[in-house]
Amino acid sequence: MTFGHPLLLITLLVVPAVIVLWRLMERRRMRYAVRYTNVDVLAGVAGGREWRRFVPLVLFLLAVAALCVAVARPHAKTSVLRDRATVILVIDASRSMQAKDVKPTRLIAAQQAVSAFLDKVPKRLRVGLIAFSGYPVVAAPPTTDHKLVRESLQDVGSIAGGGTAIGDALAAAVRLGIQSVNGNGSLADVRTATPTHGLVSILFLSDGAQTRGDLQPLDGAERAKQAGIPVYTVALGTPNGRLRMDFPYSFNGGSSTFTRSVPVPPDPATLRQIAETSGGKFFAARSNGSVRSAYTSLGSKLGRRPATTEITYGFVAAAAALLLAAGLLSAAWSPRIP
Repeated sequence: MTFGHPLLLITLLVVPAVIVLWRLMERRRMRYAVRYTNVDVLAGVAGGREWRRFVPLVLFLLAVAALCVAVARPHAKTSVLRDRATVILVIDASRSMQAKDVKPTRLIAAQQAVSAFLDKVPKRLRVGLIAFSGYPVVAAPPTTDHKLVRESLQDVGSIAGGGTAIGDALAAAVRLGIQSVNGNGSLADVRTATPTHGLVSILFLSDGAQTRGDLQPLDGAERAKQAGIPVYTVALGTPNGRLRMDFPYSFNGGSSTFTRSVPVPPDPATLRQIAETSGGKFFAARSNGSVRSAYTSLGSKLGRRPATTEITYGFVAAAAALLLAAGLLSAAWSPRIP
């Protein structure tokens, strides 16, 4: 917490001053105490729980302290949405995403996590969606219409295919992010025009190592670094994940298929390197809950910048409530002569 006028916090000395004054008054009252002959009446007046005598005073002092802090104009740290902020979601839709080591399947778990992400982000944040397997496909261009992104998310599984082109998908996400900010997709233009630093982030999920594509994963990460775009990577799946796949074979002029259980472990090492190279963060997700948690956490952070907001009104409201409580309790618990 910071203060607009920190020197005014010296007014808090009023609180110990009131306590000292109250103690002096208590001693003075005891010094001039008189005998009261009617013991029954005295018991009725002074009866009750002793601690009740101090509660209104404590509430009053807290109210005074709150007002003293309010005078100093307190500010709290918060985060606000950056203008033109954009997040590019990239989801692996390769065949291995049908593995069921993450329930109900890796792909469905990823879709649910993205949906939770969209629930968390500000409505003014522009979100784009890219799905990839052997090649990347722009499922939804960056838009503030998050409903459109949700609808496109449901169609991600339709592009499932063989291969995982991580590098090409990263390059496509970088181009899409640059276009969202500058209206073009050239890295050269980024260096001379409006930079993307702090305006674009990529949230990249994959469950396997690169097997297809022209660009290597770390080359794609380097492009993101040059454009000032951090890549937050999520490695989805368990090391023992397997997928049942059908393979064709021919015999005696005919053809058929046989089914095998194929290991499909994730590649966390590569995804970690991508995040470190680009200035993002890496997450390992081995369950539906962990991938949802990662996306929900990022939904609260991406596209925002640090800021402060004045919270004077909060302390004033608290002081008013404390003063009211002190007055009511003092009236309710004050002793009365029968």
